[in-house]
Amino acid sequence: MGETKKAEKTSWYKGMKAEFKKIIWPDQKSLTRQTIAVVGTSVALALIIKILDMVMTIGIDVLVTL
Repeated sequence: MGETKKAEKTSWYKGMKAEFKKIIWPDQKSLTRQTIAVVGTSVALALIIKILDMVMTIGIDVLVTL
């Protein structure tokens, strides 16, 4: 029973090692462009959400004061 678990672990580690060898890491130029795109998109969405929040807050304040 102990041998089966050991064989399963060995097989699992071999499989994991084989999968890690298949990983293709992006080059620095590609990584930089993707990072800039993610940060830019995050900032743009944050600004859109902030503007919508401000508009809704003003709208609710106007409705409450009526």
